[in-house]
Amino acid sequence: MDFEHISVLLQESIEGLNIKKDGVYVDGTLGGAGHSKEIVKRLETGRLIGIDQDINAIEKATNVLNEFMSKVTIVHNNFKNIGIILKELNIDGVDGVLLDLGVSSHQLDQEERGFSYNKDSFLDMRMNTSQDFSAWDVVNKYTKKELERIIKDYGEERWAARIAEFIGAERQIKPIDTTGELVEIIKKAIPSGARKDGPHPAKRTFQAIRIEVNKELEILRESIINAVGALNTGGRICIITFHSLEDRIVKETFKELSLECICPPEMPICTCNKKKELKIITRKPILPSKNEIETNPRSRSAKLRIGEKV
Repeated sequence: MDFEHISVLLQESIEGLNIKKDGVYVDGTLGGAGHSKEIVKRLETGRLIGIDQDINAIEKATNVLNEFMSKVTIVHNNFKNIGIILKELNIDGVDGVLLDLGVSSHQLDQEERGFSYNKDSFLDMRMNTSQDFSAWDVVNKYTKKELERIIKDYGEERWAARIAEFIGAERQIKPIDTTGELVEIIKKAIPSGARKDGPHPAKRTFQAIRIEVNKELEILRESIINAVGALNTGGRICIITFHSLEDRIVKETFKELSLECICPPEMPICTCNKKKELKIITRKPILPSKNEIETNPRSRSAKLRIGEKV
């Protein structure tokens, strides 16, 4: 599987991991292996565990990391299962975890995957192509109320109700099978004046459907907690997000894990027995440089947050 891949916030995330030559590191979103290659190049007796649910990414990463395979283990799975994966590999703890969230460049560029609103293909959007549930199911089987909810909540789309209404009306005539058909419906639903400025009119709706298909936000908080639980003391977690919903979950989960106590303020003594697990390294997220944005426009919305296990 051949595709171009430009890793976002590459140097910043590698520096954030604070890599030790004999450490064990997990790249939970392997993708094109750009981050993984930079990690493994810094290892001597250490080990890299690369995880991805996309079989095409697994094939690409295996090729990219071929010369380093004595120090690499690649796993076809979802990063939410990091605890299970490490247990099966007899690894008690790791020194760093990297998560580069969202859709990757090769998934957008592969027309048949149905992620892009700029390419006409079957409504798919599955990161794990072995699962049955796809974007077609969301668009054609969800009630109008369910569609409105996910487009509003996951896409932060102000015209969610109209888009859901137009989708509902169109599928009464025939199923909506392709990304091109969906784009045209969205364009009809959004008033022309509202389409003059801002991003592509279908961007937010496509984002929302993709998140729903892959349950991206549902698994994120649990995945962060599991990843931090797998870290050795002093180990780092670096998470790159691409929209405000993801970043909010990362920020709030980091904060939750960094607290000593979560008892109500009026409690005279602590009864929650909570322990601080994480020190937040980045009080504000690290953003891509102007030069990176010019070189790789897809990095524009990226944010990197870093925490350290205590």
